[in-house]
Amino acid sequence: TSLSLQPTITPELVQARVHLKCTYSHAPSKPHLQYVVLWSRLSSPGKREQIHRETTLESFSYVEMDGTNLRLGDTVFCTVTAFTRDAPEQQSLPEDSKGFYAGIKFLPESLQIAEDGKEHVLTVLSTVPIACPGQDDSCKITLQLRTEDLDSQLPGPPNIALSACQVDLLQGPCSESSCAAATVTVTAVTDFAQDGNRISHIRAEPVGQRDLLWRAHTPKDVKVTVRDLPTGNCYSFTDPHIITFDGWRYDNYKIGTFLLCQSVSRVFEVHVRQWDCGGHRSATACNCGVAAR
Repeated sequence: TSLSLQPTITPELVQARVHLKCTYSHAPSKPHLQYVVLWSRLSSPGKREQIHRETTLESFSYVEMDGTNLRLGDTVFCTVTAFTRDAPEQQSLPEDSKGFYAGIKFLPESLQIAEDGKEHVLTVLSTVPIACPGQDDSCKITLQLRTEDLDSQLPGPPNIALSACQVDLLQGPCSESSCAAATVTVTAVTDFAQDGNRISHIRAEPVGQRDLLWRAHTPKDVKVTVRDLPTGNCYSFTDPHIITFDGWRYDNYKIGTFLLCQSVSRVFEVHVRQWDCGGHRSATACNCGVAAR
């Protein structure tokens, strides 16, 4: 039968090496049980690959993230069955832990933002503790961040801007599936172009790492969809004909400096300067200067 062992995977540092620990419940009514713990990793969607098997009297089992059999970026499971010494052929039903992703990841895993100037917080975290094998090493992982526009063949500025080019994950105690975390803000670049919704990726790469476990790890990219917003335009051209944001048209033949437009919600305004460019028969003014704040 099922013993409700409820196996759970948690990360730990053992002698400055990253390990995963599978913990499960003892059945109080059956004190002399032995346990078979099977460790496996997700090798492809829906398929698991066995990496370690152990029979133990303890209510826990360890496996090392060695960078070979078990690497950062793996999703790991532990499966536990129990039996008594006098009847080893009678095993309980195998019980699976939840899949534990070991490595660096972004939260949220994807973003949908608009060209409205708002900042969106992106958290990058490590689900496993950061080891400090040598005393001269600083206990951190430095991640280089870069963006990639998937429609880079289109002209214009990049789709998104980050508040930092790199972040540090500092060693600390693990809590709530995070052993180290940093934040960065993402903003959509307002390009004043009707170019439709565009897609970018944010990539993080560990830099300056001597430890193969971290050096070989490339976290999954964040997909950022930038929603295009309609851009308002106003015009003042030739002897000035003016078209406002809402399409209203009029002329201004006067000479001087004028406030062409001003925002009521932010610090933004445009001034135009007009000079005499008419003949003897009629007074006409033309644009000769512009200043924007």
